[in-house]
Amino acid sequence: MKTQDREAIYDVKELGAVQTVVLGFQHMFAMFGATVLVPLLTGMNVSTTLLFAGLGTLLFHWITKGKVPAFLGSSFAFLGGYAAVAPKLVDGSSNVEMLPYACFGVACAGLLYLVMAAMIKMFSVNKIMRFFPPIVTGPIIIAIGLTLSKSAVDNCSTNWFLALVAIVTVVACNIFGKGMIKILPILIGVVVSYGVAIAMGEVDFTGVADAKLLGLPIVKEMTVFSLFSEGFDPALLLTSVITIMPIAFATIVEHIGDISAISSTTGRNYIEEPGLHRTMIGDGLATIVASLFGAPANTTYGENTGVLNLSKVYDPFVVRLAAIFAIIFSFFPKFAAVIQAMPAATVGGISLILYGMISAVGVCNLVENKVDFTQSRNVIIAALILVLSIGINYSTAGAIAFSIGSINISFSGLAVGALTGIILNAVFPESK
Repeated sequence: MKTQDREAIYDVKELGAVQTVVLGFQHMFAMFGATVLVPLLTGMNVSTTLLFAGLGTLLFHWITKGKVPAFLGSSFAFLGGYAAVAPKLVDGSSNVEMLPYACFGVACAGLLYLVMAAMIKMFSVNKIMRFFPPIVTGPIIIAIGLTLSKSAVDNCSTNWFLALVAIVTVVACNIFGKGMIKILPILIGVVVSYGVAIAMGEVDFTGVADAKLLGLPIVKEMTVFSLFSEGFDPALLLTSVITIMPIAFATIVEHIGDISAISSTTGRNYIEEPGLHRTMIGDGLATIVASLFGAPANTTYGENTGVLNLSKVYDPFVVRLAAIFAIIFSFFPKFAAVIQAMPAATVGGISLILYGMISAVGVCNLVENKVDFTQSRNVIIAALILVLSIGINYSTAGAIAFSIGSINISFSGLAVGALTGIILNAVFPESK
């Protein structure tokens, strides 16, 4: 393969089979840490989560004509919904009995994506995107990276030496590397930092020893279908739907920001082709299917957008390969345990760069579209999006919560910031 220092690769035919497979592994490693964290926090099954992250990604690619290099992993936006419907038990263990009710609510939330997709198709994407000009999407993309940064720094804080090993390795490979080394910085960073951690005795392999080699990734008792038997509570099911469905309004805005980020990264307008309605349908259907089988809601992953930016390989086939690997490894609990044993500091060091790359894409979005910051309206819109998104996210509550009757509704900082920006952009006149 010819060395292509900063030239993007859109077709893996330019790469060999081995390089393509390794690139697929890199994307899988990038999404793994965050994807398995959601089931660990909620009590869902890790193998089920991996299976439907892979299947959801393939479904998304099929619906979007295989054109969008996006990976769908576990969404953090619905954590509040899971906690409200299936709160932890007194002893701190997961409320496995109530989780299927929460999953049903999330599946219903996925239906709102289909409604939005129908509206986009009906009124045209241009009319919808009038509410999402660069002065709105740019700061939203910046905020996506910055709001994720806290988790990266927290992970790094567990062992800054291992985090720095990962960071230095990634930077060195990306700036000074040639050929495959240049487009595999994330995977190399993971391997080097993990290897150093093992040499230092910082890795606990107890979970790996206890994990089974093979296992079915779907647990019948965790699926929504298990509800319709003895002990079914229709009132709780309705409460779950009313509590969780409104969260979709926030995640839809985040979806538009993610697709804008991927478009900015690759230089291709995926909102126009294959169309925002298709990406919305793909994300919504992936969430519905995953939830019905007891997996977390799916969402387009910023970590993988960061990988695209670093590797400069934009061929969606590489991402589909990562999805296939996720499906295969969902049947091998021992492999999942090996990845879960990876030190948090290693994950943090890698994430620190990936999340920073997302914010950098947002800055590029503003610069390339020549957003005029001599206009007070643009300064105010960008300022409020950033301050609300980041400030609320880092506040004690971490969200804006309110009640309508007995229903508790929670909006993340990113959702509040994005909605504020959309409204102000529509209200404030733009100077000619």
